[in-house]
Amino acid sequence: MKKSLLAALCAVLLLSGCASEFNRVLKTDNYDYKYEYAKECFARGKYNRCVLVLQDIVTVMKGSEYGQECLYMLAMSCYCGKDYETAAQYFKKYYQSYPKGTYAEMASFYVGQSLYMSTPEPRLDQTPTMSAISAFQDYLDMFPEAQLKDVAHDRLYELQDKLVEKELHSARLYYDLGSYFGNCTNGGSNYEACIITAQNAIKDFPFSAKREQFAVLVMKSKFELAERSVEERRLDRFRDAEDECYGFLNEYPDSEYKKTAERYIEHCKKFTKEEN
Repeated sequence: MKKSLLAALCAVLLLSGCASEFNRVLKTDNYDYKYEYAKECFARGKYNRCVLVLQDIVTVMKGSEYGQECLYMLAMSCYCGKDYETAAQYFKKYYQSYPKGTYAEMASFYVGQSLYMSTPEPRLDQTPTMSAISAFQDYLDMFPEAQLKDVAHDRLYELQDKLVEKELHSARLYYDLGSYFGNCTNGGSNYEACIITAQNAIKDFPFSAKREQFAVLVMKSKFELAERSVEERRLDRFRDAEDECYGFLNEYPDSEYKKTAERYIEHCKKFTKEEN
């Protein structure tokens, strides 16, 4: 019991001492001392303290021999502390301030990496994902033989997959809403919105592994649109749906939706043959 109390007391005194030292560092005007203290904090993984100290001296250090390292260490401290948005800003600031600096290549990479770490799930707005893609592309353009180019390429594929997933979710949502008109304030229909979304995704991501899923949604939507069309538009839409089904079978002859496409074709022919 006494040993436990003694250990607890020592821990409290140690923390109190560390806090006092940290407060003294923040108050001192000795920037070299602050810089060395920040480096020690970084080495020990005390990133929040490192950030607070470096933010206080980074502007002063800009013109000194420690300017580059100070700014880069600040950016990396934010990154290691999982403040990815702030890290991206500091890495970008480093690259803009020192485009030929010691850490320029790594700073450029970590702009993209920081943004990559803060991208949202596919269902949410993907503006941050687009920013991360742009940052990695800038990195590869500026450093085509960079040591982390393979990692950057992998990140780009992952981020593009996230955009594809976002478009697939949107297309499926339109299809599932079907004939519901509550959100069709500008005319048209959910099936038409599904077709446009899926076709744009196929055009924008022609080599995506989810290409067939978009093609299925286009085929299904065109058929449902024909089924629900007014009389004067029905024939043209059934012809369009029939052509879409044939095109789908040509591109995906072994698809699990083969029978669905064949069933649609037979149904479409009931209308198209009557007019021939």
